[in-house]
Amino acid sequence: MRTVCFTVLMGALLAAGCASSQGESYAMVGYDFTSLNKVAIVDVTGRVYGEVVKNQISDFFVMELMKRGYNVVERKDIQAVLKEQEFQASDMTSNEDAARAGRIYNVPAVLVINIPKYKDKMEMTAKLLDVEDASILWIGSGSGNTGKGLATFVGAAAGAAAGAVLAGGDTSDRVIGGVAGGVVGGVAGNALSPDQEKQIKKVIAKVCETLPSRIPQPLNK
Repeated sequence: MRTVCFTVLMGALLAAGCASSQGESYAMVGYDFTSLNKVAIVDVTGRVYGEVVKNQISDFFVMELMKRGYNVVERKDIQAVLKEQEFQASDMTSNEDAARAGRIYNVPAVLVINIPKYKDKMEMTAKLLDVEDASILWIGSGSGNTGKGLATFVGAAAGAAAGAVLAGGDTSDRVIGGVAGGVVGGVAGNALSPDQEKQIKKVIAKVCETLPSRIPQPLNK
């Protein structure tokens, strides 16, 4: 049983190592992105839970935006203002609602991040919206491994197997029970682990790969 457990764990590690991030994005043709002096990250919606994780993901987008010359208002600052204005998260169900939130903060554009899938694999979209008419100025999508499922599986299986060996018993039932318990417990709402941060940064970099830059590009000689 020990050999079988080791083989399963190694298979999971190899599968995770083969995963890669993918992404694509599109910008409004003819729009002057240099005119955007400030962008506010309004919210992170979808299958992620907890303010800590949402703010971490928002911070990774801040870095990508700043690389391209944008001044950014962080999600946590926006959320504080919206709370003062009694603007509920449940109110933000459309592009128009997100644009209205941006008008409250008096910025020309807002970024809305949605994560429809967040398990062992993450799927993500981001939209940059004009606050005047809620038109989409830029949209990007990406996907990739998060390391979340792997960390849960490996930790639960290794712990259960070690406990069974120390007790001198068969590991099969304990491993199955440990894995099930780990998956049910999950990490929803907790801070991202260093490995999860690394993988999610890769996905976000792919999402933002063709986000237009405000930094003047040198002319080719």
